[in-house]
Amino acid sequence: MEIVIKLSQFLLSLSLLIILHELGHFIPAKLFKTRVEKFYLFFDIKYSLFKKKIGETEYGIGWLPLGGYVKISGMIDESMDKDQMALPPQPWEFRSKPAWQRLIIMLGGVTVNFILAFIIYIGMTFAYGDLYINNSDVKDGVWVSNPVVEKIGIQTGDKIIAVDGQKIERFHEINEKILMGKEVTIERNGVQQTIALPINFIDKLMSGGKISIVELRVPFVVTATDELSPNKNTVQPKDIITSFNGTPIKYADELFALIKNAKNKTVPAIVKRNDKEIALSLVVNDSSKMGIGYAGRLPYDNLKKLGLYPVSEQDYSFFESFPIGIEKGKNQLLGYGKQLKMIFNPNTGAYKGVGGFAAIYNIFPDTWSWEIFWTITALLSIMLGVMNLLPIPALDGGHVMFLLYEIISGRKPSDKFMENAQMVGFVLLISLLVFANGNDIYKAIVGK
Repeated sequence: MEIVIKLSQFLLSLSLLIILHELGHFIPAKLFKTRVEKFYLFFDIKYSLFKKKIGETEYGIGWLPLGGYVKISGMIDESMDKDQMALPPQPWEFRSKPAWQRLIIMLGGVTVNFILAFIIYIGMTFAYGDLYINNSDVKDGVWVSNPVVEKIGIQTGDKIIAVDGQKIERFHEINEKILMGKEVTIERNGVQQTIALPINFIDKLMSGGKISIVELRVPFVVTATDELSPNKNTVQPKDIITSFNGTPIKYADELFALIKNAKNKTVPAIVKRNDKEIALSLVVNDSSKMGIGYAGRLPYDNLKKLGLYPVSEQDYSFFESFPIGIEKGKNQLLGYGKQLKMIFNPNTGAYKGVGGFAAIYNIFPDTWSWEIFWTITALLSIMLGVMNLLPIPALDGGHVMFLLYEIISGRKPSDKFMENAQMVGFVLLISLLVFANGNDIYKAIVGK
């Protein structure tokens, strides 16, 4: 059932983005009286799952879910219809329209992507408001479980004050800012210090097999026990371990540190169960494990109930949602721009983290959540818009590049040149597609 839910969200999001992107080309094409021969969701190589002709346009669904397209008459696109291009230009064809109209048609798709993302952020701001933990309320510092992060100098208990000199206001902003940053200001034992991040920090994270940087410190809340664990009949789900071998425990990381020194021992412990403290014994094996599962991350509601962190809630009126939503969209757009810059810099090693369709599929949860669905869809819409603007022939950005050249120089590239450029673009796109999805396969094989 989990697979069905993930796949449903993936296909719904992808379909919505493709249809609206292609609609962004379709509408201005029709406004400028340009004939649109096909409007397809997914690619219809050899055959279609569904097709119906209405007027001069064939609408359909292809069988290959790698994108979608509109086929505009008189345009050198993925169809590579050379026979049509060999005929004299017709008034309804793309090539017969003024350059400014062709530019608007080509920019329509990415424009819709960006507008959609901002509309989603505005709608989510109005519907859900903001739920966050102020960074200043994380009194006992962060939890660092990643050896790569520890090696650069950030430790459990450190307070993250700023990244690149910019103060961190909300806790959930920390990881993204560190990932994109160059230096981190921390406070340890009341003293502030600055830690420089290596240029290949992302590469080191991926090589270490863990992308997590810092996390909230949370108590050890039992979720389950292994069937063969000697502690199976001792602890119960939702128990909170508050003492281990006589040492008070507030956070799970404190327990992990104590377990390392208790191999092959049975030690006294105290758990909190239904607001009562219960004394019991816990068995630690020779691998410093107890066979107990725990909740590494707790929902904000649970954190609030446990009294660990004050959780701030902020609702917005319909009109207040507009500037807040637009600001969120802008920050995501700028953030993705920084990510692309790092990907294209080989020294960062960020290109190793590029993923294909499997990576996109995996970011969707296995339980249905409209809030998460729309959050991911908005981000994917920004990614689709930015990627399509890259000046690569066969992408919208490549067409825009040649159209701008035509507008500025007054000279139109020949059809033969455009055909060759389109082929070069296809080779580049296929190479990127193979690389991205090859990364997915490699990660699946090595288990990272």
